[in-house]
Amino acid sequence: MKGYLPIDREQRTEMLADVGINIDDLFNDIPESMRLRQSDFPHLAQTGLSEMEVRREIGALAAKNISTDNYDCYLGAGIYDHFAPAAIAHLVGRQEFLTSYTPYQAEISQGTLRAIFEWQSYICRLTGLDVSNSSMYDGASAAAESMLLAMRSKRKNKVWVSGGLNPEYIETIKTYLLSSDFEVEVGELDAEGKTTDMPQEKGYAAFLIQSPNFYGIVEDLASFAEAAHAVGALAAASCDPISLALLKRPGDLGIDIVSGEAQVLGIAQSFGGPAVGYMAVTKKLMRQMPGRIAGETVDADGRTCYVLTLQAREQHIRREKATSNICTNQALLATAATIYLALNGRSGLREVAEQSAAKAIYLHDRLVETKLFEPLYDAPYFREFALKPKDGLDLHKLNQGLLKQKILGGLVLPENAWLLAVTEKKSKEQLDRFVAAVVKEAS
Repeated sequence: MKGYLPIDREQRTEMLADVGINIDDLFNDIPESMRLRQSDFPHLAQTGLSEMEVRREIGALAAKNISTDNYDCYLGAGIYDHFAPAAIAHLVGRQEFLTSYTPYQAEISQGTLRAIFEWQSYICRLTGLDVSNSSMYDGASAAAESMLLAMRSKRKNKVWVSGGLNPEYIETIKTYLLSSDFEVEVGELDAEGKTTDMPQEKGYAAFLIQSPNFYGIVEDLASFAEAAHAVGALAAASCDPISLALLKRPGDLGIDIVSGEAQVLGIAQSFGGPAVGYMAVTKKLMRQMPGRIAGETVDADGRTCYVLTLQAREQHIRREKATSNICTNQALLATAATIYLALNGRSGLREVAEQSAAKAIYLHDRLVETKLFEPLYDAPYFREFALKPKDGLDLHKLNQGLLKQKILGGLVLPENAWLLAVTEKKSKEQLDRFVAAVVKEAS
């Protein structure tokens, strides 16, 4: 693959002239008032730059970005700074993964299909459910698709969503259902930051909860599933896959649909995306699954091989019978996550989870000891927690002060709380330095 276009400006102009196109005509649909012209950017050379000059220009621009390579990051809220082994970038950069688009022709896509099958197998093992698809666009779209799946299955147009769900997920669900006659009810959390008071009347297709929830609180999935099933609704949960190395599997607790964000599995934060979602369901719901599913079979000679199966998508059946308009998957990022899981294994993933949990507890307790904060919720949490400031401490000002010390502080929540995330990457020295920096900025 070439890293540049091997034709110059004059050649492009000549090519366009041969086919009767003036490049300016390509912008006719854009109003004059909205167009940017090169004259608006006098610093740009009219004749282009050499490769060395381009590298210098782009390097200077990239240096303005704040990176977790040189900043200490405590931001979470859905995207987390976990360690990604170097082997992941090396392997997904291979041509057969990086340039492959879609595995429709199984006979020449065995590597891609097997990667999908391995991903599905890992997701099923983590969630305790029977079937997984080949991935979703992100955790938010996976949550929304799980609600559509439930409404198709139950033939009901109303769902109930916990107030502990990531606010972006709630907005995505509402947007997904906006154009149809579907209703989304959002519940509230109790004094401990947990989901309670689920509806007790029938008429809901599904209840949806997140655990750990947006505030890091671990929810009681077993009681939640019982409450959903008691009124004839499906129980759906959005779960962090690393947390599942420590917590009981949702499928074992009665959850029917599990979805979530898998960015934590060796994928860069990348300014918030792209990411990769996952979904798994019980065997009973298998045929309502959106997207594509890879299956294992044997060829005419009895050798193991892989194919796409149960493709209830728009390209394969009539549109009105399609389960979703999601017609592909995050193949490259799902492959990266699969490599991460394979490299870490059961014990490695548990080690990541245990270190993240333990270090979060350490930082939480150290910050509370400063007398500058108190917990927003007093309940078990995983990797992430929310603190309320005391004595009028301005969290926005605190974050700005920490930024000058090359520290990315927590997310300031609407309820004037500080949401902090801690991963296995943190050392005790880093956490102690963070606490010292907070005390200094608050004084």
